[in-house]
Amino acid sequence: MGKTDAPRKGDKRLSPPPSASAGDLPAAIAVTRFGLGARPGEIAAARSDPRGFLTDQIRVEGADLPQAAPDTTAQRLSGFRDYELRKREIKAGPGTSDAAAQADALKALQKGLRDQAETDFLARARLATNTEAAFRERWTLFWANHFTVSATKAITGVVAGPFEQEAIRPHVFGRFEDLLVASSTHPAMLLYLDQAQSVGPDSKAAAYQRTRAKKAGGLNENLAREILELHTVGVGAGYSQADVTEFARAMTGFSIGRPQEEGAFQFLFRDNAHEPGPRTVMGRRYDQDSQAQALAVMRDLAASPHTARHVSAKLAAHFVSDDPPPALVARLEKSFMASGGRLDALARTLVAAPEAWDPAPAKFKTPYEFTISTWRAIGAEPSAIGKLAPVLSSLGQKPFSAPSPKGWPEEAQVWCAPDALIKRLRFSEAFAAVTADRLDPVALAQSALGARLTAPTAKAVARAETRREAMALLLMSPEFQRR
Repeated sequence: MGKTDAPRKGDKRLSPPPSASAGDLPAAIAVTRFGLGARPGEIAAARSDPRGFLTDQIRVEGADLPQAAPDTTAQRLSGFRDYELRKREIKAGPGTSDAAAQADALKALQKGLRDQAETDFLARARLATNTEAAFRERWTLFWANHFTVSATKAITGVVAGPFEQEAIRPHVFGRFEDLLVASSTHPAMLLYLDQAQSVGPDSKAAAYQRTRAKKAGGLNENLAREILELHTVGVGAGYSQADVTEFARAMTGFSIGRPQEEGAFQFLFRDNAHEPGPRTVMGRRYDQDSQAQALAVMRDLAASPHTARHVSAKLAAHFVSDDPPPALVARLEKSFMASGGRLDALARTLVAAPEAWDPAPAKFKTPYEFTISTWRAIGAEPSAIGKLAPVLSSLGQKPFSAPSPKGWPEEAQVWCAPDALIKRLRFSEAFAAVTADRLDPVALAQSALGARLTAPTAKAVARAETRREAMALLLMSPEFQRR
């Protein structure tokens, strides 16, 4: 972009360029609401067919994969085990002359694990800032948050990235059932929600432990509860605590291979830990044996009208409004049921729904969405995790660290508190200090917002004393903060 004279405060000769025509508003909505913020030229690219611009991004083979380290979950868990073993050896062993060297080696292992997780997140952020299929990426991020695995545990921190790449991204435009099963059987989820050690009270493993006078591992209900409450039917479906317990019994045996076993650190069904006998979940009896029992429960949950309603309401709230239009929820629900839970059909229904194109920007960007859209606006990417992670942490959205299995909240009231807005302003000013001097803020406002740019914001940007002030005003404008 060529250099232009910076606007000066009170310069009557400068005024905002004419706003885009009303016909350009759908293009701006397509890019800034359904996507992750406009890159230079992106709104213009969507102008001829905004809905087609979005539907062209839907593909059955799934989402794009970030250019992260190619390590698999099994490799990451193996590395974490090496770190834990070394830590125990150092803690248990007597003091030696090479204690300092051992401590340094331990720190190196720990740093390697941390670097891997940071590389995963930076690669994901770079994909988000550079992609030409931002609707596909936003759709993917919704499902990654729906099936949250958080780095609130050290062991899940090293596999949060591979979980998203292996269990979520390949299935985001496939069948909901496949996405549910892939996420529920992935080692990261089994570790995050403590399923890997769940043992049926009357299983062979429990009986063996009793004969050896060992404490049995016991039944763990965490994953079963979250599948019902968060991932499928939702709290309004009328399930009971007995349903949670029965589902947890059906899931006993879902575990991870030990280092000495074939398929180490991968999903492994342990038949000897499975609770024998039929189960009844939400009024349905399941006589299947082995892992087929839990998979049958998941199949029915995935096909439930309650799941269609729960998922549809969450999607509508994510893309359109914290209080979504009932008509939109109904359209999505109908599509889910009619297609057998096809997520590509659900995405097309969302794009086609007139309620999704309401001109009023009702959604407030999360910190991740805000920072990604800022980099996209100038056609750049975060150069290092040190440029991104501290900002997100200060804004309340630490990378890969959702506070609970519910994932990150999306309601505006969570993110637009006065203190949070002050922190966003500080980020905007710092970002402008580094980037604004080489940009034309008036042209940037038009490129980033298109027909969503209002006259007051355009005037404020044009009349700012410096480019830096103009850019900070743009980034903190209501149009840029909302989508």
